[in-house]
Amino acid sequence: MADAPVVEKSVAETTGTAHPNGTNTSHFRGYDPRHPRANVHGDNGVLLPAFGGEFQPGLWQPVTVEHRKFANPAPLGLCAFALTTFVLSCINMNARNVTAPNVAVPLAFGYGGLVQLLAGMWEMAVGNTFGATALSSYGGFWIAYGILLSPQWNITGAGGPYQTDANKAIDPHMTDSAIGFFLTGWFIFTTILLLCTLRSTVMFFLLFFTLDLAFLMLACGHYAQDNNTPVIGKSLTQAGGGFGMLAAFLAWYNAFAGIADSSNSFFLIPVFHFPWSEKGREERLAAKVGSNTTA
Repeated sequence: MADAPVVEKSVAETTGTAHPNGTNTSHFRGYDPRHPRANVHGDNGVLLPAFGGEFQPGLWQPVTVEHRKFANPAPLGLCAFALTTFVLSCINMNARNVTAPNVAVPLAFGYGGLVQLLAGMWEMAVGNTFGATALSSYGGFWIAYGILLSPQWNITGAGGPYQTDANKAIDPHMTDSAIGFFLTGWFIFTTILLLCTLRSTVMFFLLFFTLDLAFLMLACGHYAQDNNTPVIGKSLTQAGGGFGMLAAFLAWYNAFAGIADSSNSFFLIPVFHFPWSEKGREERLAAKVGSNTTA
């Protein structure tokens, strides 16, 4: 019978702090499909396994991981995104009859915005193009959304540029269409990222799938408000809040998968590779070899 794969994962691989200069010296044998981050290799391979905990779909060529001086910035960015999205989604769903989104503004600036933007920049430093693009962009989204909601800027409020007498004569609900354009742009961008996760893992894909639907529902909700159908608009906004809530918990799930290892957790988080992904094919090949060996 073929020997089961042995995974050796040290704290150094996760934090980069086992030595004063932060170099990682961990080595791994075999492959643990439950936790691809436990299989980061330092040889001449050109790809790292697709893994939401690293916020990369397995399509980028990394720097020499064994000698990098950075920890994994993806869980930080994912947590910043998750918490800010969770709060705003509660409001979009009208949880406990809260309708004013102002409480999300400090989170949008401080955590979902600044911290996620920094995580994106650190992803760029470790060579993760996908993670740098996604986290930096969504950090910019939250900063922009915070500005949009700030009364001091008065972009969408009474007396603002969309509420002048001339514009109200053209369309009294012009503000909703303008916000709809804003959200539609993010729906298109998220769709592009979604397509880049199709060969990664189920949990990574579902994060972007639910987020994509959230942007679509919210944009359509504002368009419905502009079309003077407030009941449909409210329903679409609540649906967007529901999908946003799912995206928040999926982001936390992927972040947990990126943080948890044998040094701090009694269990590893499964991420479920797609059967057509690189790791999915490797698993099928390993199972076939194992069955032939036992036979």
